[in-house]
Amino acid sequence: MKGFVDKPSYIVELLEGGVTLDDVIDGHICEQALVEKSAFVVGDLGALMRQHVCWQSAVPRLQPYYPVKCNSSPAVIKVLASLGLGFICANKTEVSLVLEHGVPPENIILSGVCKQLAHIKHAAKNNIQHLVCENEAELSKISRLHPGAKLLLQLTTEAHAAETSMAFGFSLKSCRHLLEAAKELGVQVVGVTFHIPSSCQDLQQAYTHALSDARVVFDMGLDLGFNMNILDIGGGFTGSEVQLKQVESAVRPLLDAYFPPLSGVQVLAQPGSFYVATAFSLAVNVIGKKVMNRHWDSLTQGVNNEDAEFLYYMNEGVYGPFSRKLLGNCIAAPSVRKHALCAEEEVFPSSLWGPSLDQLDQVVERCLLPELSVGDWLCFPNMGVCGLEEFSCLSSSPQLPVYYTVSTCDW
Repeated sequence: MKGFVDKPSYIVELLEGGVTLDDVIDGHICEQALVEKSAFVVGDLGALMRQHVCWQSAVPRLQPYYPVKCNSSPAVIKVLASLGLGFICANKTEVSLVLEHGVPPENIILSGVCKQLAHIKHAAKNNIQHLVCENEAELSKISRLHPGAKLLLQLTTEAHAAETSMAFGFSLKSCRHLLEAAKELGVQVVGVTFHIPSSCQDLQQAYTHALSDARVVFDMGLDLGFNMNILDIGGGFTGSEVQLKQVESAVRPLLDAYFPPLSGVQVLAQPGSFYVATAFSLAVNVIGKKVMNRHWDSLTQGVNNEDAEFLYYMNEGVYGPFSRKLLGNCIAAPSVRKHALCAEEEVFPSSLWGPSLDQLDQVVERCLLPELSVGDWLCFPNMGVCGLEEFSCLSSSPQLPVYYTVSTCDW
């Protein structure tokens, strides 16, 4: 296993000779056992490359634009930029990060429902022309600060409206007025963007409504003299190849009908979770333990293990790297790193908690685990969907170390 240092001051370990990601995790656990037993993160950069191959194979017409807010790790940005992805940036910090990695301005879109004036000015200064706009007030700001902008109008969808209590985007009823206002202000409108959440149960119906509405907006824009040539179908890609194929099955015939290749319309999508979810794993240490539902045997005066339920406290919780639990997202049960589990090893109902002793700081409500001891390690997979600042600024440790790896075959 070799390591090489990248310019942004992170080290990437090159895995050779059959060394696996599990070997790397176990090696860093041994290192931490000798010091402070801090939690740490391992990033598999090869997973980004494998997901990109999967994306190109399953949905070749959809050009991927990565939402930086999903995970702003410089290593992630560098790999995805080298693969030719575009980027969706929500603010000037994200724009600067992407530009530093050599991404051309034409491959950057500034999103955001209500953009700060400084962010619009920053986009104009750096020749970033594509901005998302959803209302007349935003249109007015952009026309004053960035008159050369090319706008993607944010169209609301029924599926997105059902998921959130706040209405984002313009309705089909108001699109004519917004297009006419842009025409009057002399701002170019070049396309439409919308979002179908991953929680949507009926993808076929959701995309049928959204794409038919987008076609209406395109036709209105063309009637007003706009060069409508970009369609962004948003995110909602979980990281599962099965879900990606479901989306492709729903979208492909609709695109062929409403936006065929000969139309010249560039079709974008925003796969955030799809690229990074599986690329990061988080290792945490068990720092406390309680046994609940005790049943004391009258003869042995001991605990009847059949009725035991364990509460384990970890050195990180929902006020750190597990913060997405507070947003209603489930955290998958971890693997136990202390030893290889035997098939006959007894497991018990368990719950996993962060270190704050707060009632909200429950990371996993219920799972089956062998009885653990204080000092044991747990490894959580699929922890890539967050900016790495969440691994540091809210955690109980000053900064969680992040170790990047890539196998020789991926490299």
